[in-house]
Amino acid sequence: MVSEVRKSSFPPLVGPRPQVLVLGSIPGEEALRKQQYYGNPQNAFWSIMAQLFGFSTDLDYQDKVASLTAHPIAVWDVIGSCIRPGSLDSSIDGASVEPNELIEFLREHTTIHSVFFNGSRAQQEFRRHVQPGLGSLDRRISMTRLPSTSPAMARLRPADKLEQWRVVRQAVT
Repeated sequence: MVSEVRKSSFPPLVGPRPQVLVLGSIPGEEALRKQQYYGNPQNAFWSIMAQLFGFSTDLDYQDKVASLTAHPIAVWDVIGSCIRPGSLDSSIDGASVEPNELIEFLREHTTIHSVFFNGSRAQQEFRRHVQPGLGSLDRRISMTRLPSTSPAMARLRPADKLEQWRVVRQAVT
């Protein structure tokens, strides 16, 4: 029997004057259990961010967050809540998706000029639930899909993911 437990994302990670917003779909089971973005140690997100922005992957979670948001980077998820058995994006019940308040977030944070999607499901849900309501924000913000940092996206080597994610570093001034 499929679990009907609704999963919910976390509040955004955001420092002063963010220029870049990295959007995932919704946290996986390990991240939800730990209450940490990208909490699965097999997920490459923190390793990639540490390499791009010059901090150690050995830091505890709060110090990683502080190190990342000291740069003009924000992190959030497109999906505010949904029904999803397990951790795979492919298991998300599309009819159950309730998006986060991304339009309001982008209106509030006018310094954001680039959105990077961590994988195709984040981009798909953004296009479905958020983009139709963006209005003039759609012209102001560049949007780029990057390969998922999830361990489920195993067809790319970590070095290849890092290379494609370098555009995030290049987007900040």
